Amino acid sequence: MVLSDRTIKEELKAGHIIVEPLAERAVQPASVDVHLDNRILVFRNSLRPYIDVRQDVSDLTEMMEIADDKPFILHPGEFVLGSTLENIGIPNDLVARLEGKSSLGRLGLLIHSTAGYVDPGWRGHLTLELSNVAKLPITLYYKMRIGQLSFLRLTTPVDNPYGSAALGSKYQGQTGPTASKIHKAYKG
Repeated sequence: MVLSDRTIKEELKAGHIIVEPLAERAVQPASVDVHLDNRILVFRNSLRPYIDVRQDVSDLTEMMEIADDKPFILHPGEFVLGSTLENIGIPNDLVARLEGKSSLGRLGLLIHSTAGYVDPGWRGHLTLELSNVAKLPITLYYKMRIGQLSFLRLTTPVDNPYGSAALGSKYQGQTGPTASKIHKAYKG
């Protein structure tokens, strides 16, 4: 079942769900709004002829910062990695779904390609997969509302939460936009 605003507030107050900082009016009827942090990972596509999923690709990205008073311009067809301003913590008996804000989607801004699922036990800032599918550039501002998290209760707490030694979780505790670490799945 999806948690209502009342239950979300109870879970936040009890410290079971962590959303820090929690903005005023962030709790919606069945979700919590999240905001864009000021760091963006931009891809430098000219360094390699292709992306090999078995190789570390961290050299393909460059960190940029969004100034407080100036937007980052996301051009049509461009793909960058951003991050939530909020540090998120999910208890072992919930999962979260990250979705874009409808008003931004109507402009052509997508905030995730496939990373909309947040596992039980997750701790850290969520990496956003930002794409512009419109025909005009879209401005991104530091601290703008960028998405929303809804929460679903599991039938039981999980045996191996995200971040447990049994899973080898690659992104637990990340503090900003993080490039793919899929190559680690291919290492001995």
